[in-house]
Amino acid sequence: MRIVLTARDSAHKHRRTRYAFGCIAACLTALSGATIAQASYPAKPIRIIVPYPPGSGTDFTGREVGAIFSKALRQPVVIDNRGGAAAIIGHTLGAKAAPDGYTLLLGTTGGLVSGPALMGSRIPYDPLKDFEPIGLVTYVPYAIAVTGSLPASNVKDLIDLARASPRKLNVASPGVGTPNHLGAAQLMTLTGIELVHVPYKGSSLAMTDLLAGNVQMIVTGLLQLLPHHQTGRLRILGVGHQARLKAYPDIPTVAETVPGYYNTGWWGIVAPRNTPKAIIDKLSAIMMKELVTPDVSQRFEKNGLEVATTTPRGYHDLIVSDLTMWKKLIKDAKISVDVLP
Repeated sequence: MRIVLTARDSAHKHRRTRYAFGCIAACLTALSGATIAQASYPAKPIRIIVPYPPGSGTDFTGREVGAIFSKALRQPVVIDNRGGAAAIIGHTLGAKAAPDGYTLLLGTTGGLVSGPALMGSRIPYDPLKDFEPIGLVTYVPYAIAVTGSLPASNVKDLIDLARASPRKLNVASPGVGTPNHLGAAQLMTLTGIELVHVPYKGSSLAMTDLLAGNVQMIVTGLLQLLPHHQTGRLRILGVGHQARLKAYPDIPTVAETVPGYYNTGWWGIVAPRNTPKAIIDKLSAIMMKELVTPDVSQRFEKNGLEVATTTPRGYHDLIVSDLTMWKKLIKDAKISVDVLP
């Protein structure tokens, strides 16, 4: 059987062929454009969202990383402080930014772990699905501190006082479900002591009341406590890190008295989901090389922080591990989102 193509059929076939080649050419052009864009990255200033106000430890960390990127990439890096809602506002902006490498986020324990662990789907982003981890920057050891007038020189003294007078000691925090609150809850869970949690709307208010003697203890970042510890107004009893800090070897870990206690926050750099892998790898390599230089490490240590570097995968695994841990603690301690102030 012989098939004869008419002129109309031939023209139709020709149009389909041209259309197919046009689609292929468009795809190749798009791919070529994306490749060129990645190769020339960055071609304009980069923004790093810091989910806390200026002057904080997060601000210091964001600016240090910004300076590293700016020097290595020869482009300005702008720090965009977006505080509020226990870091949720800043993380939401980061999650919804264009995935082109020009908007990065300083990811925090509060925004990527404790907040999502407590609030679940009420958070407008998924910490594991909406971000591309680039790398860890620093550990943020939380510490347990008491007022200078409280007769407790160490963690054991504090536990003994709490056992002798259940629910007589008040522990301040900047809010329900914050790493600070969870650190106090973990101490109670591991030791069986009963403390009264007093949540405030922010760290500064909690510290003000602690210094005034209206509450007796707090779990918060070491950096915030050091000036008052040095004047004797507060007494740091222990840090929640796994080992004593290089910069402050005289401060014991809480785990030396309470095995299993771990309350170390961290800050790292993440990008919006679908940011090209080539850009993620480029930024990761810069961080891993520059953060461990003596000058940078010493600046972090002077600010009560300890540099930590990871691959993108290593940072992802840390987020997963801490999410699992905090979800279990929240369940065991019966902490409910319904009691948020």
